[in-house]
Amino acid sequence: MKKNFSQVLKDNTMIIVLVLVYLFFTWQTGGSMFSPLNFNALITQNAYVFILACGMLMCMLTGGNIDLSCGSFVCFLGAIGGYLMVVKNLSTGISIVLMLVVGIIYGVVLGYLVAYMNIPPWIATLAGYLAFRGIGTDILSSNSSTGSISVKNMESFLNIFSGKLLSTKLNNLNIPCMAVGVIAAVIVILANLIGRANKVRKGYEADSAASVLLKSVIEAAVILLVMYKLAMGGGIPTVLVWVVVVVLFYSFITEKTTIGRHFYVVGGNREAARLSGVNTRRIMFLAYLNMAIITVITTWTVLARFQAANSTAGTNYEMDAISACVVGGVSAYGGSGRIFGMVVGATLIGVINLGMSLMNIDANFQKVVKGVVLLGAVAFDILSKRRAK
Repeated sequence: MKKNFSQVLKDNTMIIVLVLVYLFFTWQTGGSMFSPLNFNALITQNAYVFILACGMLMCMLTGGNIDLSCGSFVCFLGAIGGYLMVVKNLSTGISIVLMLVVGIIYGVVLGYLVAYMNIPPWIATLAGYLAFRGIGTDILSSNSSTGSISVKNMESFLNIFSGKLLSTKLNNLNIPCMAVGVIAAVIVILANLIGRANKVRKGYEADSAASVLLKSVIEAAVILLVMYKLAMGGGIPTVLVWVVVVVLFYSFITEKTTIGRHFYVVGGNREAARLSGVNTRRIMFLAYLNMAIITVITTWTVLARFQAANSTAGTNYEMDAISACVVGGVSAYGGSGRIFGMVVGATLIGVINLGMSLMNIDANFQKVVKGVVLLGAVAFDILSKRRAK
């Protein structure tokens, strides 16, 4: 069964919006949005959104649940990381492992409270939202007269989370970087074509061959464009590798595994899922344990980007992650949403942030714009479901 043109257009609405918004800011900034440095900035400044939103998506799939504590937890973990690496002079490896252990402990506690004690997620995570920033700030102020712990001298840590691969000078075409782009483009084209062939063979709904080919060419062109800009900007940021690995991992989990399908089932109808044999408590527990681990990874990238632990780290990160999911088509009621849609939503949020900053738009008005975009995405989701019915 083939999808008609209107259905394909509907499925790709946010991609079209993203392109139009990017072109608008490119025009308004005199082409600055298209420069290699700003391409690099779009990735490095918004990497936390992509990573954190993967975990938030898993929470939202279970029934529109969210984690309000992740931003404050970034602050708390950053303070612990700075304390371990600088004050206690522990190695990068040991510090990373200890931060992960702290994240797992919190995830287990939070998951237990939500799944087995039936405390509403927003209440349980609101407690963390209030407590962790206070604890993190206290750790920083107790160990630094400036209220900030610098990690500039931790070169191994910075290289892992904020360095560059295949590094070259700015404005010199990086051939190895372009080779990586070509390989990635070929893989995407083959994956799309093979995926469609499998759907047709099994009798599933599939796009026409022409639309899949056009989609593949566009995606390949985007990859090559991005890699060209990165090649001219000095190389591939290591944080981009982290983003790609995390996104591909969660894409596989949600689309190809049984446990991933259970998240959708629980979000669609929790009671029906329970009666069908799905361990709904375990799914809720895993959602919040996973969110805590994702927050640890986010903290590593944020700490490396700012090269310091400070009390403002993680501010409003939970809101950006939620916005990326909702704008990307993840249902506010749970049960539906894809990683690819979340990536589009996160990119749109990043483009809006960067574009308005380059235009020197007041920070308060930027919040207004993002609020309107978020509300519009939710309204679009609700209207689409009504029409489908």
